[in-house]
Amino acid sequence: MSTNINNDNLPSPQELEALANQLFKAGPGGFLSELPSQKGADIFSIAPDISLFNTSAPVNAPAQQAPPSTIGGGGISPSAVNQGNAVNLQDPQTSFADPNLSSQSPSLSPATGYSQPAFGGQLPVQLNGDYESYLKKTDLIPDVLLRQNFGVEQLSAAPQDLFHLPYQQDQHFDTELKKVLEQISTSAPGSSGIFNGAPTTTAVPFYFLNDTHGLPAVKADKAQPSKAGISGIITPPFDVNIIRRDFPILQEQVNGKQLVWLDNAATTQKPKQVIDRISYFYKHENSNIHRAAHELAARATDAYEGARKKVQQFLNAGSINEIIFVRGATEAINLVAKSWGDQNLNAGDEIIVSHLEHHANIVPWQQLAAKKSLKIKVIPVDDDGQVLIDEYVKLLGPRTKLVSFTQVSNALGTVTPAAQIVQLAHLAGAKVLVDGAQSVSHMPVDVRALDADWFVFSGHKVFGPTGIGVLYGKEYLLNETQPWQGGGNMIKDVTFEHTQYHDAPGRFEAGTGNIADAVGLGAAIDYVTRLGMPLIAQYEHYLLVYATQLLKEVKGIRLIGTAPEKASVLSFVLDGYKTEDVGAALNQQGIAVRSGHHCAQPILRRFGVESTVRPSLAFYNTCAEIDLLVNTLHSLKR
Repeated sequence: MSTNINNDNLPSPQELEALANQLFKAGPGGFLSELPSQKGADIFSIAPDISLFNTSAPVNAPAQQAPPSTIGGGGISPSAVNQGNAVNLQDPQTSFADPNLSSQSPSLSPATGYSQPAFGGQLPVQLNGDYESYLKKTDLIPDVLLRQNFGVEQLSAAPQDLFHLPYQQDQHFDTELKKVLEQISTSAPGSSGIFNGAPTTTAVPFYFLNDTHGLPAVKADKAQPSKAGISGIITPPFDVNIIRRDFPILQEQVNGKQLVWLDNAATTQKPKQVIDRISYFYKHENSNIHRAAHELAARATDAYEGARKKVQQFLNAGSINEIIFVRGATEAINLVAKSWGDQNLNAGDEIIVSHLEHHANIVPWQQLAAKKSLKIKVIPVDDDGQVLIDEYVKLLGPRTKLVSFTQVSNALGTVTPAAQIVQLAHLAGAKVLVDGAQSVSHMPVDVRALDADWFVFSGHKVFGPTGIGVLYGKEYLLNETQPWQGGGNMIKDVTFEHTQYHDAPGRFEAGTGNIADAVGLGAAIDYVTRLGMPLIAQYEHYLLVYATQLLKEVKGIRLIGTAPEKASVLSFVLDGYKTEDVGAALNQQGIAVRSGHHCAQPILRRFGVESTVRPSLAFYNTCAEIDLLVNTLHSLKR
């Protein structure tokens, strides 16, 4: 070996370069020079495994992460990376698709930046959102949360580190941590892209051929979800700008303006995860449920009954047998009225409702009262729209057989003291039905803590499909109640002389149900559960306070419903304008609100009006949208 010109016994730069080249070719990185000739080679599958943390690195070093499977609607080609091709990540026309990526490659959850197995064992098809949004999604967990939960200082890699190839072997810490992180669904909100509609592995197989699925059994005493969300799930911080990307319709143009959806009390918009799940069902699972001895029936049954399990956990019901799928809250109330009510109420019995009720919680009881000579009593409200508990107590008596009331008013937003109303009714010996159509999308609901005998809600109010809803009922009560419809699926045995019915839930689900939309409702529940209902309630409360303060500054406005406890509804009238004119003016700016009586005429007449303008909020709304609403109202008065 020659020495350099300084005669210091060190090798020359040329020799060092030659040695380095030899070492590179002989070392574990030597495969890189061969990759470009291997068409479609998967550079990620060559590494032994992808570890979440490089445990040999200092604690505060940036963690190495698996490359994102796709960006901007396609995947970055491994060959493009290895050949050093220049890629303009900001160019929406650039295509990164590489269909040959291994189906076993790990993927990143854009909501958390965690490396985790691809959904259902298959590489996700796309990430909706641009490169900038992806980088934001990989840095959602604050350092303080990481220190508390994982004992490390830093998780997220810097943008330039996203495509580094980790080579370290799994350590014990990696294995244990992955077990925890596998509980985090790859369809988490904000991940718009890794979810292609395929279901996660069903926790409990419901189909009668379930042994062929090889799915693990789950103990009946599995932990119930708390108000903070499902046990064991880490809830990421709330970022409305990321969440909005999950809702395609929010990019819609109305009158040349971007849509501002403030009609959420009427119906909520649907995230892409719900839309894709329904599409996946029709593409891969469509079949009638139960009984048939073929694969699609098994898939459809597991998807449908899996959705029932999700509803049970969402409401914290005691059993899946307490969950009945119906068309919506209206049908659920009618079911109770025309089955239990017709069977158990007699002339002279009394039903109590509140002044806040939607027509759906008035008309069925009026029909039953007219048929059976019952009496209906009404809990009054004060000038803020709060129910008067003292007056309610006076209405209770030995003839009271049913109390039926809303947990949140759709017209005023008033949150009623539901637990207190239920408790007092039970002390009087009455049964209780709670209308949760306006509550399930705004706050955690626990039917066992509430102790309601029945609880109803509609799927389309909680970011799910239309045409599907839920009746929760205590199991013993459902099994004592006669069916209200007869047909297939709800019978054990039929002769021309006699019919034997199934127990709940089957006895109340005659015929072919809305299978696909029930599955879609399950996906919607997954979505809001991932966000966390307490976080949703907190964010919407901030929006409500912000909007209320600004609306009070509009000249000539009168807010209808000013209870201290409110959910995301802002009803008002404006001096000099019909409510429909205000709605039309807002529509010109792309703002969608409801103008009318909101199917709650009695409560509006209590305040001396026939209709109101009703902006109503959801967690994807922003302060900027509220600003636009208020500024438009100011311009009307000017």
